[in-house]
Amino acid sequence: MEKKITLIIAVEFFCLLLLPCFHGGLVGAFGTDDKTEEWGYVEVRAKAHMFWWLYRSPYRIQNSTAPWPIVLWLQGGPGASGVGIGNFQEIGPLDADLKPRNSTWLRKADLLFVDSPVGTGYSYVEDKKSTVKTDEEAATDLTTLLITLFNSTESLQRSPLYIVAESYGGKHAVTLGLSVYDAIKAKKLKATLGGVALGDSWISPEDFVLSWGPLLKDVSRLDLQAAEEAKRMAAEIRETIGRGQYIDAVNMWSALETFITSYSNNVNFYNFLLDSDNDILSMTATALETASIKRYRRYLEENHGSLSDLMDTVVRKKLRIIPKNIQWGGQSDVVFNSLSGDFMKPRVNEVDELLRRGVQVTVYNGQLDLICSTKGAEAWVQKLKWTGLKNFTRSRRTPLYCGQAGTKGFYKSYQNLHFYWILGAGHFVPLEQPCMALKMIGNITHSPAS
Repeated sequence: MEKKITLIIAVEFFCLLLLPCFHGGLVGAFGTDDKTEEWGYVEVRAKAHMFWWLYRSPYRIQNSTAPWPIVLWLQGGPGASGVGIGNFQEIGPLDADLKPRNSTWLRKADLLFVDSPVGTGYSYVEDKKSTVKTDEEAATDLTTLLITLFNSTESLQRSPLYIVAESYGGKHAVTLGLSVYDAIKAKKLKATLGGVALGDSWISPEDFVLSWGPLLKDVSRLDLQAAEEAKRMAAEIRETIGRGQYIDAVNMWSALETFITSYSNNVNFYNFLLDSDNDILSMTATALETASIKRYRRYLEENHGSLSDLMDTVVRKKLRIIPKNIQWGGQSDVVFNSLSGDFMKPRVNEVDELLRRGVQVTVYNGQLDLICSTKGAEAWVQKLKWTGLKNFTRSRRTPLYCGQAGTKGFYKSYQNLHFYWILGAGHFVPLEQPCMALKMIGNITHSPAS
């Protein structure tokens, strides 16, 4: 049965290239005849157009007492495409070679991908002045999109919404979580907020940069002298952030990455066991370079390899609504630059506020990640003022297993805070530990398919 379903998904993708798009069940939507896929644009502000793509799961369990969840996936960057990277390289139904992905999160939930902030992926602005400059502005745009989609579709309203993010997307997830909470309470948004999940998320930049030196020394990528210098540079970044000089902190962050790259012989910031030219995404034709802002932007603009080709040829032909003058990811440098004033700003207080309001918050981290290291994530969690923190800290971890024998991770939970330690994964948990990631998202969403 499962082989039949995945074959249908793959065949349907190619068949759609020959079919005209139609107006589907959602306002202004296009998609498949059976409405298992819908996509479109929402003009979230004047001259600001956000692209979305919704997949309805073929694994949905009918007549279940538990509601079928929907996951909104937010990519990082800022300026990286969820519609492209998250969809085809991490959790969507097909991989970048358009082959069925056995570990797709559609097994546990419906999936909503967005290219956010505007200017990312297929999303675009008609005027560069329309790009967002703060995480809060990005949350406002996303809330506008959700109001447009959910308020017009009863089936979406019946599915609890889980905001799941990766990397810088985590900062947008917590600001969006608060915005969605307020919109639901004000009866502007017809939805139920199931929770917020933060995967390897850039919540507290100072705690991450402070972790880099000690962590790399412990795994022998830096010697004592280099680790001490990295520690000194990170301390200066912390002081600069403390003074609210966020642009200066970005430049210092870039200098620290350059220093570490040089003295570690090009350690990969997304998996510290690898070199920067030998990471998992490089093997799928996507190179990640983070020694400086310029190199990061170059990754977003140029170094997607076959994924960029896929998005601007086959996928564009399928969707049929992408403006001819819009290149996939062509405005990502504008997005990154526009948000540079917020890049080093922490969002720990926003996590605290979500917890205070009773929202379910999950933090998950890949063991081998460097840029958003587990050591740094544990450090910012300890800064929470949430009343349950002491009991959370005292709680014992539960080992996790998946597939082959051996421990695959650990889990700790108290009240509405949950933490997953995913062993053997770097920055891209669903890509590097797909079995564990799939099991985890089932637990987070309380999927009836779990």
